[in-house]
Amino acid sequence: MHFKTVALIGRHQDSGLDAPLRKLAGTLQAAGCKVLIEADTARNTGITEHPIADYQAIGEQADLAVVMGGDGTMLGAARQLACSRVPLIGINHGRLGFITDIPLHTANDALASVIKGNYESEERVLLEGRVVREGKTMFSGLALNDVVLNRAGRGGMIEVRVELDGAFMYSQRADGLIVATPTGSTAYSLSANGPIVHPNLNAILLVPVAPQTLSNRPIVLPGTGTLSLTITALGRVESGASVHFDMQTWSDCQPGDCIDVRRAQHTVRFIHPTGYSFFSTLRRKLYWNHMPQLSDEVE
Repeated sequence: MHFKTVALIGRHQDSGLDAPLRKLAGTLQAAGCKVLIEADTARNTGITEHPIADYQAIGEQADLAVVMGGDGTMLGAARQLACSRVPLIGINHGRLGFITDIPLHTANDALASVIKGNYESEERVLLEGRVVREGKTMFSGLALNDVVLNRAGRGGMIEVRVELDGAFMYSQRADGLIVATPTGSTAYSLSANGPIVHPNLNAILLVPVAPQTLSNRPIVLPGTGTLSLTITALGRVESGASVHFDMQTWSDCQPGDCIDVRRAQHTVRFIHPTGYSFFSTLRRKLYWNHMPQLSDEVE
């Protein structure tokens, strides 16, 4: 058996999650697996008939983590388990779901097939970043999707100096800047007109959010470099800015602060049922190929 111990992780806010999770647990037990329930998931669903484990214990004991929820749930689990190298498989109990790619109605059959060894795996890069003020690290974090520097809600544009490995790229005024992984290219970056980047590429995206100069375009950079974003000015005296590492936020940015971002040492391993295609996911989620057939056109 490829996965002897499997952890189940669910989105805490979802009601009605207990029934599909219990069904998954039954599928796993029927295949001979030991089932662990993540501690917050157990507390919020009332599933206590299986051993309960926090993320540290899951990292030490599990051979696979099954994440049921939306992409946000997967982002949190990926950051927690990156150092332990526990592979992740995502079941979509949310809305769009680019990285929780298995539809809920096929979850049990797909998981049963994966447990038998019918799966593909891939490595996804993480970003690590820190906020530095006068040589002191004020905040640091990991991100599977992106690190985002943006202005406060009522503030004006922020001014940022951007460098790659110490080489000056540009200075600009904008609502913000997105530093994204290929995985994050289908998240906030996509809504800011960034390119879709295949997840197998070792690259980092830099995407401006509403730049003042319209010639400032998204750029794809080598994944081996370190990006430094230095806040040179805020739009108004009372304005503020914040940095988001996926769902982790530092909201006290000041002029002179530098946000350093680079590829993290660890990667995240995703498991997919045999036959998974990144392009198929794009077609489904972005409604590609939804055009009238020639036979449907009016002559």
